Amino acid sequence: MTEPLNTGSHDLPVTDELAAFMRTGWAETHGAEVSARPIAPWAAKRRAALAQRFPGERLVIPAGTLKVRSNDSDYRFRPHSAYSYLTGASESDDVLVIEPSGEAVLYVRPRAPRAEGQEFYRDRRYGEFWAGPRPDLAEAAELYQIECAHIRELVAKGPARVLRGVDASVDAQMPRGEGDAELESFLSEMRLVKDEWEKGELQSAVDATALGFEDVVRALPRALGHPRGERYLEGVFGLRSRLEGNATGYDSIVASGAHACVLHWIRNDGRLNQGDLLLLDAGVESDTLYTADVTRTFPLSGRFSAVQRQAYELVYEAQTAAIATLRPGARFRDFHQAAMRVICDGLRDWGLLKESADTLMETGLYRRYTLCSSGHMLGLDVHDCAKSRAEVYLDGVLEEGNVLTVEPGLYLQPDDLTLPPELRGIGIRIEDDLVITADGATLMSAALPRHPDEIESWMGALL
Repeated sequence: MTEPLNTGSHDLPVTDELAAFMRTGWAETHGAEVSARPIAPWAAKRRAALAQRFPGERLVIPAGTLKVRSNDSDYRFRPHSAYSYLTGASESDDVLVIEPSGEAVLYVRPRAPRAEGQEFYRDRRYGEFWAGPRPDLAEAAELYQIECAHIRELVAKGPARVLRGVDASVDAQMPRGEGDAELESFLSEMRLVKDEWEKGELQSAVDATALGFEDVVRALPRALGHPRGERYLEGVFGLRSRLEGNATGYDSIVASGAHACVLHWIRNDGRLNQGDLLLLDAGVESDTLYTADVTRTFPLSGRFSAVQRQAYELVYEAQTAAIATLRPGARFRDFHQAAMRVICDGLRDWGLLKESADTLMETGLYRRYTLCSSGHMLGLDVHDCAKSRAEVYLDGVLEEGNVLTVEPGLYLQPDDLTLPPELRGIGIRIEDDLVITADGATLMSAALPRHPDEIESWMGALL
């Protein structure tokens, strides 16, 4: 059965004569030598570990499908992180299957031969002339070092564990099993400890992010004069992300003034005022889909005012205390607790809260001014490994090879009458990416300054 073509409502009809003409006269440009992707041996080890965890079972992990942005326009495709982790492949609609024997088969949608049918020049979603070439079966097998078969050959063969909610057609084809949730959580937990290849990819993403932050500071003079200065800076960082990697790893937060009190401010449509702070939370996603996640808060004038410095130094001290707790065997929650105790002490010193730090930690009253947690795992997803069981992640202990962020903040809302007027509307977050080592942690984002004096010097040199 021939699959229907994904054509647009305004496509011109094709005559029999044109269809015949389009099938002939093409040079043999495909079949050029391809080489295995560097991720291939690492992905093979991960598939073996997955098969070992579920011996004698069929495991189905889809890449995902194209998603409509508007009418007949799709978003740029990004595969599901678990699929990318296990294959290194990046095409839509493909499916990885690990058979009960432990052997892996990658079911792919190869490019359509030009001598057959009209897909290659008429199909807007998959046609080579519209979307670019997909590898054929032989090329895919060489690229990913996996046995490959056509997606049409994927069939249900009895019970299977399926990563669901990724591809509706796969969900419908495969009978639902009781073990699907266990597969999903294990696929997340596998990624808690990064291998050497992953750590290298993450460091590259962090290094590119540092360059993007420098770009933003250099662009401040022009952005300050633009009615949408936040969006101007978003574009500057986005350019670096596309030049150095795949894209941004998440929507950049470019929050000036009181916008920084909105934890996930992504409208980025505000004007920049020279007397305000700018909170920039952004990360480059590498071509292999590993993302950095870094935040700096800096004065748009290049110099902190006295009250800005007061607030910034409290967050800096909280982050420094949090980083000092990081080592194998420490509880994951320890760094957050350390940061919040510093915040509590600071809020008491400011006279905003009267209770002891122990009481504040117990009652949580300090959260009016700092609300969220102080970090998370990092990797293929900005909030990586999120489907892991709490006892393994949130309530677990750190291990060598974990990569995480440390990002305490203060969000002093502009309408908060418990604050003195000079503190209202100040939002500060400092976020760095760290890898747990045998005896502590390495600051992957050390290329960017943290201390307020260093930030002023850094900005002065760039401007």
